[in-house]
Amino acid sequence: MPATVPRPTAADLAAARDRTIPDIIAPGLRVLFAGINPGLYSAATGYHFARPGNRFWPALHQSGFTPRQLRPSEQDRLLGLGLGITNVAPRATARAAELSSAELRAGAAVLAGKAAEFAPRWLAVVGVTAYRTAFGRPDAMVGPQPDRVAATRLWVLPNPSGLNAHYSAAALATEFARLREAAGR
Repeated sequence: MPATVPRPTAADLAAARDRTIPDIIAPGLRVLFAGINPGLYSAATGYHFARPGNRFWPALHQSGFTPRQLRPSEQDRLLGLGLGITNVAPRATARAAELSSAELRAGAAVLAGKAAEFAPRWLAVVGVTAYRTAFGRPDAMVGPQPDRVAATRLWVLPNPSGLNAHYSAAALATEFARLREAAGR
């Protein structure tokens, strides 16, 4: 099991602004998860959904996508499970609200290119508000979407940030499990 990643300092976090994190992606994935954008903690560590309190990794496990709860530092193991991670907007910010609508729309176009190139079965955007802006669907709700990007089906998941009080950990895992059922094993 990988060692625990050291906690970034305030200076590390400040230096992480506008950094990017490499995608965890390969052809033919069952699900490609697209976070809104990296937070400063994630950019400082180099791992997706790395901030303590982010519920992505617990929800992934509790929904049955992973056999155990992975640490952010184990993100490369996702590929062996047919899963990957990217972001709608690539640059790190302290809050997703710092992103412009234009950045989110540009990110949707980049995601469409990744879907065409890598052909995942599902693209799961993790954050309904970001999805609405990025894809021009102001009334979109959590769950499967009627549109596709290339041949890839779209699903919207709730934002797993610990700040998202609309979803308990159990409710978040339930939404992830709905996608897992649709994506198959």
